[in-house]
Amino acid sequence: MKKPELLSPAGNLSKLKTAVLYGADAVYAGGEEFSLRASAGNFSLDELALGVEFAHSRGVRVYVACNTVPHEEELDRFPEYVKALYDMGADAVIVSDPGLIMLTKEHAPGLCVHLSTQTNTMNSQACRFWHGLGVSRIVLARELSLSEVSGIRRAVPETLELEAFVHGAMCVSHSGRCLLSSAMTGRDANRGDCAQPCRWRYALVEEKRPGQYFPVCEDDTGTFILNSKDLCMIEHLPALIAAGVDSLKIEGRAKSEYYVACVTGAYRSAIDDCFEDVDRYLAKRKEYYNEVCKVSHRPYHTGFYFTGPDAEKQHTSSSGYTRSYDVVGLVTSYDPATKTARVVQKNRFVCGEELEVLSPLWEPVSFRVTYMEDAEGNEIMSAPHPEMEVRIRVPSPLAAGSFLRRERQM
Repeated sequence: MKKPELLSPAGNLSKLKTAVLYGADAVYAGGEEFSLRASAGNFSLDELALGVEFAHSRGVRVYVACNTVPHEEELDRFPEYVKALYDMGADAVIVSDPGLIMLTKEHAPGLCVHLSTQTNTMNSQACRFWHGLGVSRIVLARELSLSEVSGIRRAVPETLELEAFVHGAMCVSHSGRCLLSSAMTGRDANRGDCAQPCRWRYALVEEKRPGQYFPVCEDDTGTFILNSKDLCMIEHLPALIAAGVDSLKIEGRAKSEYYVACVTGAYRSAIDDCFEDVDRYLAKRKEYYNEVCKVSHRPYHTGFYFTGPDAEKQHTSSSGYTRSYDVVGLVTSYDPATKTARVVQKNRFVCGEELEVLSPLWEPVSFRVTYMEDAEGNEIMSAPHPEMEVRIRVPSPLAAGSFLRRERQM
């Protein structure tokens, strides 16, 4: 079986570099136009060019999301935009609109076209149709089971790549095509500006009892009836690979840099173990799962990949996140002469604390902070100020880009 690509989100240039550093084979990013993540930092064309240059220098591919459903007045700007992407060396565009496929083929004929999951492609005939229009990869609908994915793989040409989501937030709407945000807030989800009303808490109000709210209950605790759990397939990678998926996609362009590092690193290690020593992967599955639990997340689920009673239990009873670790610092450099790491503070920490290191090598290690000094070299006992620079003594070398984190006391 072919080793699948690990595709990570890049909400801005810093996150792109983090994804590359932590082992992504490819990243997907959005520009300031035509992207479905308006809340992400997103890229100017100059920043995209820098990102492409950085990724390519390390053998990593860059796909640019142009996956909005554009209105008529937006179409005139797309030819120049897609030509700029082609000229800077982007590896593919991700689109959901047939018109943008045609414009890409006309104005950037050498640029690969990937079909967004927004197009909700769910069968082999649809795959063949899009492939016939020049699409080289289909991002399959998230509503498919693994057996359906496997059937599609057998029925479509080998020249057509299949991509599937493996981790991240799920949308209650069919393949993310939602009108709820537009109807309730005027913010168009299909143009990248979703207000996420599916995450809100709803109740019933009886006409003659204004101000009295009755929960919409599924059990005695109530429920957020539109609020879906997060997808996590890190314990089921052999099944995804056996189904013939060419690319495993992590959702999260609006998530933090730490999220990108932690989840990319865990899936990188898990995929590599699958192919180098499957027994090692099987023995470490719980470790991988525990690692991705160290980011802020909703309860995890396997989505629609597996059939059975649990497949219907994808809603979660709260819109809140589980958060068991706090990031306290980002390592920017290491001095072997003094065995100290230069750290930018993200949350307050003090001498004597036990911290855990998340590094691009993935295997977390713990140590106790025994010495700390400020940027002027004065010994200090705590790092209380946001973004302050400190040096701490560490027992072993730390790579730039490593995160220092602390388990929350529950």
